[in-house]
Amino acid sequence: MTLSPDIEFLEDIRLFIYRPRGLLDEASVTRAVNILTDLEAMLKEPFNRFSDTSAIDRVELNYQYVIQVSLYRVLSYADRPPVKSAILATEPTVGHYFQLHAVITQGSPINVRIFQQREDAAKWLGVALERLAENSARATDGSGNQPNGSAVNER
Repeated sequence: MTLSPDIEFLEDIRLFIYRPRGLLDEASVTRAVNILTDLEAMLKEPFNRFSDTSAIDRVELNYQYVIQVSLYRVLSYADRPPVKSAILATEPTVGHYFQLHAVITQGSPINVRIFQQREDAAKWLGVALERLAENSARATDGSGNQPNGSAVNER
């Protein structure tokens, strides 16, 4: 599976990472949700999520769209094992959209929490802080292979 440049899947720690940059709009979110849904279907086993919104400088979303996407995720992931979805939101405007997502997903197997510090998100997810750092998973071991064992992260 080919992932977009703003998405990684770290197979060894079963973590989906979404790092939108610049403009956060419906096209970007829809692309990420589609890839997430495809990975869920392909991998069968549950995996956690981390969204790093620190590189977003503009948002072109509306609350109706966020509600639709959140309800879709609740319905499409119903009756599946629980997962954690940590969202790093250091800017309040961006945080409001993700907070709405967190409210709508309450009571579903998708446990969403918003964090202002990357360290807190790493601790909650149970992963090393370095794994959430930018470009940590994109480094190669010199042969072009990724040291983290990610077989899904093709570009």
